[in-house]
Amino acid sequence: MSVSSFNRTWAKVILSALMRYGVKHFCIAPGSRSTPLTLEAVQLQQTQYAECHTHFDERGLGFYALGVAKATNSPVAVIVTSGTAVANLYPAVIEASLTHQKLIILSADRPTELIGCGVNQAIAQQGIFANYPVASVNLPKANEAYNASWLVSTIEQACTTQAQQGGVLHINAPFEEPLYESDINEILNTPWLRPIQGWLNNSQTKWIDQQAIQSEVSMHENWDYWRTKRGVIVVGKLPPEQGTGLKNWAETMGWCLLSDVQSCIEASLPFADIWLSNETVKQRLLQADIVIQFGTQIVSKRVNEFLKAYQGEFWLVDESQDYINPNAHHQTRFVAKAHHFLRVHPPLRQKPWLLEPLALSQFCATFIEQQVGGSLSEASLAHNIQDVLAINGNLFIGNSLFVRLVDALCKLPEGYPVYTNRGASGIDGLIATMAGIAKGSDRPTVGVVGDVSALHDLNSIALLTKITQPTILFVVNNSGGALFDMLPVDSKAKDQYYRLAHNFEFAQVATMFGLEYIRPFTWADLKTKLKHAYARKGVTIVEIKVNEHDGSNMYKSLLKQISQAEIA
Repeated sequence: MSVSSFNRTWAKVILSALMRYGVKHFCIAPGSRSTPLTLEAVQLQQTQYAECHTHFDERGLGFYALGVAKATNSPVAVIVTSGTAVANLYPAVIEASLTHQKLIILSADRPTELIGCGVNQAIAQQGIFANYPVASVNLPKANEAYNASWLVSTIEQACTTQAQQGGVLHINAPFEEPLYESDINEILNTPWLRPIQGWLNNSQTKWIDQQAIQSEVSMHENWDYWRTKRGVIVVGKLPPEQGTGLKNWAETMGWCLLSDVQSCIEASLPFADIWLSNETVKQRLLQADIVIQFGTQIVSKRVNEFLKAYQGEFWLVDESQDYINPNAHHQTRFVAKAHHFLRVHPPLRQKPWLLEPLALSQFCATFIEQQVGGSLSEASLAHNIQDVLAINGNLFIGNSLFVRLVDALCKLPEGYPVYTNRGASGIDGLIATMAGIAKGSDRPTVGVVGDVSALHDLNSIALLTKITQPTILFVVNNSGGALFDMLPVDSKAKDQYYRLAHNFEFAQVATMFGLEYIRPFTWADLKTKLKHAYARKGVTIVEIKVNEHDGSNMYKSLLKQISQAEIA
């Protein structure tokens, strides 16, 4: 059998194994060494078993795959060639590993004998992602000396690990030349495949039929005691289905509910990031007998400070098996989905034990409305973000000042899907992630990123050209990193080394990529133009140009005024 044909046969077995574990999307970067994997993925697309996506920038491609994985809740494979192409996936690998999104990196490689001897585009790829993958497979070069059953079982065992734990799987696959002109008849009739032919013919059959580990959460032995006490519920990032019923559960108990913008729960005590700046209310909240936290990755600085200061009974509920204890609390840890926890911990109807947070939250609603005003600004967009969302759509929020403003100032509808990249909270790949979410969900999507984030991921705007649903990318342009305005750094050093102010605008960027562009100056103008944008297929870039310090100054002013409010 020719080398090129066997390379394709080897790739066929690898991809067939991945399909059995839910892979339906292959994100492919151009490259020569990855040809066997690429052409086999294309063959799967032609037979309608999979969908292939392409992008010229591996960093953006990795984040695009992350977005598709978020939206579909399924593993997504990324195919790249050898060399620094692999290294460009590192930021997406880190983010996916921290948020347990299932990415499968298929990196093509030179054979071992070509590493470290001066061969072009040959780097050490084994272990390139350190300990971030939950499983790493460093295959030998495609070789008939290895049984097909060995290759199947090796790939499936790694997929089983990923299926149980989530996160990233890295498969490094060396191929020797020639890589092209394989013979399909030679592939189909090779004796090498006979031991696994039955497995190949039945796409539902797994080589390793490992039963899933069942782990049902049990009621805490002292729940009847603790549910009579004074409690606070803090909700971080949760999938929409897990938050169902949590608000009613907390209100039945009479407990205070602090919910993050990523919780997909309509806040019963909105604007917590603002009203918790009031030390009097914070101290009264700290008198709680028990705090139960659901989910992680909490945006609010004030909520995180409350959790750090709290010294009482602390429970944490999250479905991952990660060690989650940033404040080194003595805690009771439940590895469970939020709604499963609620099912086995019935509430006890009680009157609210603390009314000050409710009163201050209601005051903040009016106060913020007055302070923000009616002009189109960074703060008013955050406060009224629900007014620009699509019906039955998604919201993706980048990592900048804006995500903090949304968390502090808005009140999103119950169950509305909110996506973020808050694992490592980097600004890399945000537009690519949004594009992946829009493509994977096939729903209208609104994304909001800052100007520096947009500049950092400018290549990925090319991915938006492939979106057919009405999709809006807001770029909040405050001429630099306004988040750094919140830091107590000398203003001259801040401008030169942190903020990195610029005079760039994004109209020509939209023209370059052939996308619609609008730059509204008022809310009425924005709403009129959004109506037209939602009526057409494809992506519209909306640039909100604001004064450099308006958003950060508004945020600091709100915090200062509420912190000084007198509470009876």
